[in-house]
Amino acid sequence: MKLKDKNRPKSPLSGYACFVQVIREKHRSLNPNDNVIFSEFAKKCAEKWRDMAPDKRAPFEEMSRLDIKRYNREMGEYVQQQPHIVHQNAINTQQMQHHTHSQHHMRGAKRRRLKDPGMPKRSLSAFFFFCDEHRPKIRAEHPEWKVSEIAKELGRRWEECTNKSPYELQAQNDKLRYEEDFVRRAPSNNLFSVN
Repeated sequence: MKLKDKNRPKSPLSGYACFVQVIREKHRSLNPNDNVIFSEFAKKCAEKWRDMAPDKRAPFEEMSRLDIKRYNREMGEYVQQQPHIVHQNAINTQQMQHHTHSQHHMRGAKRRRLKDPGMPKRSLSAFFFFCDEHRPKIRAEHPEWKVSEIAKELGRRWEECTNKSPYELQAQNDKLRYEEDFVRRAPSNNLFSVN
């Protein structure tokens, strides 16, 4: 199990999360002795957010934008102070891929869910941003190489790379983009519905 780094900047809140935080604080101040059932509270917040007009959402989206700026600033400083982070993230990604791969081949495994066409594009890792930048250079140097050979060379260069912070920052920004898109998208109950 991975230990959480206490110095790592707190992830930014989405507009929806800012809304929930404000509502929760307001509820606590008005009803300090009230025991709240979280699942019911979350359901009511989700319904309110879904029905809320865009102009009413704007202050929460602005709070989120400010929090994202704060996070990017703090994360940039944090990544520069922690050179081992990129290596640790690569290890964790490999462990997760192995775990999902082994789960896929278990007997009686559940069938894959159909992909929702309304889902936003997944965020890319720092390694993918590194590959996007270095793959054309390797292809130019070795046009005769197969895709597998290029992939091995990219992996080798990634391990030898000493300054991974720009790619980490790109990955963090892409993760924020994904989270914002995920919150923004309307929930789709019918996977084949056309919007």
